[in-house]
Amino acid sequence: MFKKLSALFKALQHDASGFGEPDTTTIHLAMASLLCEVSRADRQEDPAEQAAKQHQLTLLLDISDDDAASLLQQATERAENAVSLYDFTSKLRSLQPNERYLLIEAMWEVAYADGVLDPQEEAIIRQVAELIYVDHAEFIRAKLAAQPQ
Repeated sequence: MFKKLSALFKALQHDASGFGEPDTTTIHLAMASLLCEVSRADRQEDPAEQAAKQHQLTLLLDISDDDAASLLQQATERAENAVSLYDFTSKLRSLQPNERYLLIEAMWEVAYADGVLDPQEEAIIRQVAELIYVDHAEFIRAKLAAQPQ
């Protein structure tokens, strides 16, 4: 517990010190980790959600399936060891508003992939939206865009 609190404190100190923007790799890993957090929220591994995460990464980041799979492998480990969502969202402040919206929409796509929207999945998406400054109207617009027809 103390180690996790210490790690969070160090991350907060680093962010507050203004040591520049995170690099592209860090941003991509943070985005992939957030998709992993959504799929882990219901505590059930589902092949449809796994496929949705990979597909959404290829769309969001304009990368190949192999690169997305590799990134997801790293992101899964990061998500399992994360102290909080802040570990990932703090790195996304440099995203443009439309990129933030697309990330939230991708998170909804992953949540809906298995055909069941778990309340924990929705709670994580809502929390991320707040942490990356996506307003409620955009949050709802992303949810409606991702809903299965």
